[in-house]
Amino acid sequence: MAGSVDRPAPAALKGALVLTGLAIWAAIPFLIGRGGVDILVFAGLYTIAGIGVAFLLGQCGIVSLAQSVFYGIGAYSIAYGTTVLGWPIPLCIVVGLVISGAVALVVGVPVLRLSGYFLALATLALAIIGHVLFQQWDWLTGGTLGIGGVPHIALFGLSLNTPFRFYYLIWPCALIVLWLHANLLRSRTGIALRAMRDAPTAAKVTGIAIGSLKLRIFILSALVGSLAGSLFALYVSFVSVDSFGVDRAIGFLLIAVLGGARSIAGTVVGALFVTAAPNLLGRLGEVHEVVFAVLLIIAVIYLPSGFGGAIASVWTRLRTWTARLASQSP
Repeated sequence: MAGSVDRPAPAALKGALVLTGLAIWAAIPFLIGRGGVDILVFAGLYTIAGIGVAFLLGQCGIVSLAQSVFYGIGAYSIAYGTTVLGWPIPLCIVVGLVISGAVALVVGVPVLRLSGYFLALATLALAIIGHVLFQQWDWLTGGTLGIGGVPHIALFGLSLNTPFRFYYLIWPCALIVLWLHANLLRSRTGIALRAMRDAPTAAKVTGIAIGSLKLRIFILSALVGSLAGSLFALYVSFVSVDSFGVDRAIGFLLIAVLGGARSIAGTVVGALFVTAAPNLLGRLGEVHEVVFAVLLIIAVIYLPSGFGGAIASVWTRLRTWTARLASQSP
């Protein structure tokens, strides 16, 4: 009887937590100021870009610092397409995705033949090259002056021209991307990824094309990076080369590492940390960068599996506790 009683408890708890989370998410903009909502919007943008980096790191063992390039391609596709060519926003998003996918395919074929530190250095070189091209191709990107006047996206006749309004667009988009990645992990491709990650030699023997699989995931990472960049341009209405430097690439990698490369939920927490912590610590003055670095060291030491590992541990203990309570009930 105890086994039949304790099964619904975790499911009921999960449903209650989901509903509570949705209610809190919907109410947050009414409880914090404009600056806080702005931080949450950027956290949503970085969640989308960061999940691509986390997927590469956690499932393929690829340390990618090239995400800032695809982030920039998506942003400039929106900026140039809408202000210069007069294209509709959906078309500009698609163009950014196509260009990012093509670039990832072209550079991924030779770069992914490398491994370890050499692969990380190669992606770092791509980030540097991308930043230089964004700066030098001023006829396309506006160079250091950037491109302004990017129109805000509108849904059902309502312009999403404030952080409050954009908040209700970016997080559903982020959750859809996270859901798609979770489904991919549960698919046959996900099984092949885990086999490649945990036992590459056995994966080769079973006929898994490791090179092709890594290339497909690299392209997928580029696509979500481009999507995040497009949404970024639509939010800020101004695109400058300063937004796509190597520091942005390192930030995306930090999200993956701090969140836990194999944890989807951890990516969200990592994005929130990377976005919110510097803003909150900025009140300390010039010393805030040192404090942020110390926090990073503490997180790496005491959370070796990232925030995602800590969340999973708490969730397991909570399920065990609720199951124990259910088994003791009459």
